[in-house]
Formats: sequence, C-alpha cells, structure tokens
Amino acid sequence: MARLRISVPGVDTELLARDAAKLLPDATRRQFLRAGASLGALVFLTGCDIVDGRSAETALRVVSGFNDRVQAWLFDPNRLAPTYPESAITRPFRFNAYYREDEAPDVDEDTYRLLIDGLVDDRQPWTLDRLYALPQETQITRLVCVEGWSAIGKWTGTPLREFLRRIGADTRARYVHFTCAEGYSSSIDMATALHPQTQLTFKYDGEILPTKFGFPMRVRIPTKLGFKNPKHVIGLTVLNAYTGGYWEDRGYNWFSGL
Repeated sequence: MARLRISVPGVDTELLARDAAKLLPDATRRQFLRAGASLGALVFLTGCDIVDGRSAETALRVVSGFNDRVQAWLFDPNRLAPTYPESAITRPFRFNAYYREDEAPDVDEDTYRLLIDGLVDDRQPWTLDRLYALPQETQITRLVCVEGWSAIGKWTGTPLREFLRRIGADTRARYVHFTCAEGYSSSIDMATALHPQTQLTFKYDGEILPTKFGFPMRVRIPTKLGFKNPKHVIGLTVLNAYTGGYWEDRGYNWFSGL
C-alpha cells in the first residue's frame, strides 16, 4: 500500500486530483468524482507515493496510461466518425500547429520522397506522383483540437489501410509511426491505422493540400484528436516498439480517441 503524505510540497492537491479526473475514461471518472476525487483516492488508484511535484507528475502519467489502455480496448474499428454535407464545411478552415503559419516547412515536390521502414515487404520510397496515382476517396469530417475548438473540412486521399496493403505491411504489428518535415512525429495503433476513415491526405477542399494544412501529405484520422493528425509527413514506419510522438512525449494522452 502506497504511503500518503497529506502535505505535498509544491503541489496543489485539489488541482492534482481534478487533473487526474480529466485523464480518466468517462465511467472511471464518474466513480472517481463520486469518491471525492481526493489525493488519497489518486494514490490508491495509481499506487504512487505522492511526496513532491515529480511524483505527482508520475501519478498523472500512470492515470494517462490507464486511459490509453481503456480507450484502445473500447475502440471499435468498424465504427465511423460522423460525416457532413458540403454546406457544413468550415470556411476559412483554421490553421493550427506548434509553430506560426509562416514557419510551415516548404517541401519541394520534385525531390519529395515518402520513406518507408519497419515491418513491410517493400521499403522503396514513394514519389509524390506515385502517391497521387493511388485510388482516392473524399471525406467531410470534423477535426477536434485538444484546445477546445473544432472545424469541419473536406479531405481527399488514399485510405491508409490500402497503402499498407500495397507495401506489404505486417498488420499484426502494433504501431505505425509517422515523421514529418518540420520535426514533428506521432504514432498510432494498428487498429486505428486500418480504420476505413484513416487517410493519407493529398487534397483539401478539392485542391492540392496547402502548405499550411500539411503539403504534400498529412494523415487525417477523424477518430482522434487533431494533434494525432500529423502534417508534412515524410516517413512511415511499421513496428512493434512504442515510439510516442511530439506531444505524447510532453504528457498528452497517446491514444487520444474521440
């Protein structure tokens, strides 16, 4: 049984308990709140001895990891995110990134190559022309930002599961990891990668993907929060080792499903 010190230097215990509640899946959150959302309940839930700021952060990471596992267990690979009519498209669509719009990377379409690695049969890099020649579909779906706003956009591209089939990816692997031209990265579970709406996106609103939205390619995942939709993708790796991601390594929930 973990020890509990009522006075925790440098930690607002009420705020800590509230933050932990936000990380829990709905059913567990309700039980946690009914129990008082106390520091004692958090210690009991995580088994962490909360004695300072660092151990409080460890406890929150344990709760976050628990949330990831529950969301992955509940994820239905056949359940589709809502789609919308053209009249619902948000115009102008909002730019969002951890950098300013004028700092978005300028990727040369002539020299661009999508690098393939990991548990696949064919690691040959893909040119943009070859990617554009793939069969494409259009979806009008909502992007939900972790900051609290959302917007509906029209995205055209190739289902990721079709691309994985073409490169002979081992779909028994656990993860697909993406690297981006601006230094961003993210990873998703294989079930999400194979979801019918998860897309390698080449166009926005009928036009070649603008730089601000991720030219020459982004990954559009309408079943996940916006930060799980990497832009300016230059690398794809299929693997069994957990690789995290830019925001995930900074404390964001890894699964982050909707």
